[in-house]
Amino acid sequence: MTANGTSNDAHQPVPGGVVPGAPAPRTAAPARRGPTGCPFHPGGEAGEAGGGPDPRAQAGDRLTTAQGLRVDDTDHSLTAGPRGPLLMEDHHFREKITHFDHERIPERVVHARGAGAHGTFRAYGNAASVTRAAFLAEADRETDVFVRFSTVLGSRGSADTVRDVRGFATKFYTDEGVFDLVGNNMPVFFIQDAVKFPDIIHAGKPHPDREIPQAQSAHDTFWDFISSHTESTHMAMWAMSDRGIPRSYRTMEGFGVHTFRLQAADGSTSLVKFHWKPVLGVHSQVWEEAQITQGADPDFHRRDLADAIDAGVFPQWELGLQVMPDTPDETFEGIDLLDPTKIVPEELCPVQRVGVMTLHANPTNFFAETEQVAFHVDHLVPGIHVTNDPLMQGRLFSYLDTQLTRLGGPNFAQLPINRPHAPVNDMLRDGMHQTAVHSGVVAYKPNGIDDDRPVASPEDGFATVPTPVEGTKVRENPVSFADHFTQARLFWLSLSPVEQAHEVEAYTFELGKCASDEVRARMLASLAHVDDDLSRRVAVGLGLEPPEAPEPADVEPSPALSQRPSEPGRVDGRVVGVVVADGGDLGVVGELRSALGEEGVVVRVVAAHGGEVVSGSARETVQRTLLTTRSVEYDAVVVADGTAGTPAGTDPRVVVLLQEAFRHGKAIAAVGTGRDVLVAAGMPDGAPGVTLGDPGAALAPTLRDALGMHRSWERLAMLAGT
Repeated sequence: MTANGTSNDAHQPVPGGVVPGAPAPRTAAPARRGPTGCPFHPGGEAGEAGGGPDPRAQAGDRLTTAQGLRVDDTDHSLTAGPRGPLLMEDHHFREKITHFDHERIPERVVHARGAGAHGTFRAYGNAASVTRAAFLAEADRETDVFVRFSTVLGSRGSADTVRDVRGFATKFYTDEGVFDLVGNNMPVFFIQDAVKFPDIIHAGKPHPDREIPQAQSAHDTFWDFISSHTESTHMAMWAMSDRGIPRSYRTMEGFGVHTFRLQAADGSTSLVKFHWKPVLGVHSQVWEEAQITQGADPDFHRRDLADAIDAGVFPQWELGLQVMPDTPDETFEGIDLLDPTKIVPEELCPVQRVGVMTLHANPTNFFAETEQVAFHVDHLVPGIHVTNDPLMQGRLFSYLDTQLTRLGGPNFAQLPINRPHAPVNDMLRDGMHQTAVHSGVVAYKPNGIDDDRPVASPEDGFATVPTPVEGTKVRENPVSFADHFTQARLFWLSLSPVEQAHEVEAYTFELGKCASDEVRARMLASLAHVDDDLSRRVAVGLGLEPPEAPEPADVEPSPALSQRPSEPGRVDGRVVGVVVADGGDLGVVGELRSALGEEGVVVRVVAAHGGEVVSGSARETVQRTLLTTRSVEYDAVVVADGTAGTPAGTDPRVVVLLQEAFRHGKAIAAVGTGRDVLVAAGMPDGAPGVTLGDPGAALAPTLRDALGMHRSWERLAMLAGT
């Protein structure tokens, strides 16, 4: 020992000639344990061959502190006597209450209300001609995904079925890194430049003086913005259509919104728009149904998604590409592809299906997965590149910036839900919530200590496509961005008469909630540029003078924009409610379950009481009582024979159930004397979408076709007077 107490051993040469300061062989990282102290078992983690308990889960059956100290009492604080003040030395109280105080991370400014699910994406292999991204290019390659659906305006506590844009964000855990396709259920947006994004969100959010209305666009500031920014007209048409109130996440389209640049293995490039096409078709609620759902079940969409997956009715979407030439002007058929308020009609550029996504697992923990998942438009892989879309360019900064605030620092990629499924050697160090344990002393390049590792990948890594950039520094839009009404008119003319009626009702309702006459007049003037009939009908509904309409643009409708199906589609996850009574005929329940159950249709027994309904030797368990159900739960309602005159058939709530289903265009059927219940509810004979059957006759084929059409469009047209 030296005089100052240090050892002379510290100054001895290191055996083997190791560079001074480098880790000696005797150094070691912390033991490989999960965040709750559970060790990683040899042979794999949980779920792998030879693996033990999940190292991420809570371990042991004793209550402990976060440091593993067993706790003797968690029901009483440590005080100076039974009536004395709390003592600072109560470490258990301080840890428990401090963690509770910080259980909630800041919610997303937008897209706060969401639901998520795990799944896989399987490529068809036909995208190899346009992209070198392996997860798209290689046939039958499967890639893990996590998808988060969301509303935009509302807080985490708002309802699912409000009229709003829906987020549709997909995280692909590819072998080449994470690719995030962060889109919406509408292919365009309200603004052309990201610098306006705070403005549109501030306008759409609740008024700051009262914090109302929550999750609603029917108020002055929103429509003041929309009417003052005519570039928003096209997107507003989408939001006021049935697309703004989807039936479920499972029946919702998704869009990448922006134009991307794809690069093939031979170096050639294309301009591309991404589409998600739901296998179940695109379906929505009607307005009254959406409002009832908000009160009856504000968790309707997240419950529907989780229940479908639990039942094995796995939601599916096909990923499609609209592929266009990468020309210097970045336009296609006169459409500026960098303008996020424009679409490319599918009739001009068909959507090519390149793979299918299946969601098959619900999250284990909502906070750890759905709430902490972090998407970013700049999470790209080789073969997929961004463009100069000014809205997209702003998102490249904003998404990363917001994760730093929400998730506490730059290491959010290390959270389990965000971890890549590809090796990571990023030379990034330290920061809040650093859970990786980096080895070695080198975190820079070039270096001579570690053989200049890690090495770059010029051959197969991500390299930005060299595109020319020139021009004067300005704050202005391209001239081609100036047409704000042609595509809005295209959307209007592409809707069926029923959908147009719903659009008129939506505008009339929303503008009717505005107190400002100036805002309503300005919005009507914008609608007049879209279509004279549209603005006139809305004006009449508001009791205002219709504005003078200019000469309309000459456009061809796009049938792909209408949600009205031409033929019955799939019925996976559809729900049929059968109203039955003790002593009545229960056979229709079995018939429908047997015939429709194989296609994933859920049949629920509805009765006046809980428990079981009994008819002779037949028994059926009651899933819903008239007290605990509402029409919004069902895609079709059937009244069984023998229900008339019973408590189930005479209860006023069954009348409400049937009348709502009738107004919402849902399939309705009655067997035998069940017809009397329909008559008591005011159902007119021969009404479209209402089926009357005899006892014992097969009802399932007719009901299946009605479910496949989603609604009785003829009845909706009759009710709308179109």
